[in-house]
Amino acid sequence: MQFDLSTLETGTLVFIGTLVFALILAAFVLAAGLAALVLLGVGKLAWVVVVNSLLAVVHGINAGWDRLVHHASTVDVAGELQAQSTPSTGTYPRVILRDS
Repeated sequence: MQFDLSTLETGTLVFIGTLVFALILAAFVLAAGLAALVLLGVGKLAWVVVVNSLLAVVHGINAGWDRLVHHASTVDVAGELQAQSTPSTGTYPRVILRDS
């Protein structure tokens, strides 16, 4: 029985070519997966930045409103308003009476 070297060489080349092709496909799939993970990470980072910015704005508005309400509650308005005499119709203050 003779050993056919040309057949072995061709089969070996086909096997090696198949392995190289599989490695190229695996590298492509790994690169695509890495790119997808990077894009997801960038999207998540952008989302977190936007959410935290909006929350900071809302908390700032709430804090400003609380300060304004607290300041308004401490202001004494009684001294700023002048008492006005109301014209009266006898013993009752002037009111609009309809159908009475």
